[in-house]
Amino acid sequence: MSYWDPIPTLRACVEGQPLPGLAEWVPVYDTLLWDAWPDAWSDRNWRNVPGPFYGAVTDTCWVGREVAPDHILYDDESGQEFVYRQPRTPEETYRVMAAAWQDPMAGFASDGDERWTPELVREWWRDRGRVREWAVGLERSWSVSARPDEREAAGGAGAYVAYIDDGLEEYLRGYVFHLAEGRPAGPSDRLPRL
Repeated sequence: MSYWDPIPTLRACVEGQPLPGLAEWVPVYDTLLWDAWPDAWSDRNWRNVPGPFYGAVTDTCWVGREVAPDHILYDDESGQEFVYRQPRTPEETYRVMAAAWQDPMAGFASDGDERWTPELVREWWRDRGRVREWAVGLERSWSVSARPDEREAAGGAGAYVAYIDDGLEEYLRGYVFHLAEGRPAGPSDRLPRL
């Protein structure tokens, strides 16, 4: 699957209600993701994978991986959260939303489709070596940490590296198609190059 649009699932959720399948995590904040503060885009973490969801100035409590370990990771500079893999199913979207709703800083946003352009996605992809190098270093240092939470997050860093190496390119090609055409690619559509 190259790209699945999570925004219809986001819009279908009722604010303040437990997310389907995640009733054990009740949203802390009532703020809807698409009502992010105006500077969220300029404050986004450079490690975010292009797509609709991204972390900007989030808290440093390290709770995002508790609900969305396949999507959220922490940086090693400030401990802020970012999205290293965009959701590909409704369940995954609920998990990313639950992580965002637990952030007391309301530092996640979902307006990436309005901000990313095909050119910006291609630029991010060309510079992916920087992100990969960072993730390799993080995995190496946190995998031997005395802290259990850092050792757990090291697994996320390893998953990020694996995704960059296999799978992310196809996703981004589908995302560029979505941005350019306003819809996900169909079986007979050719995906653009990065």
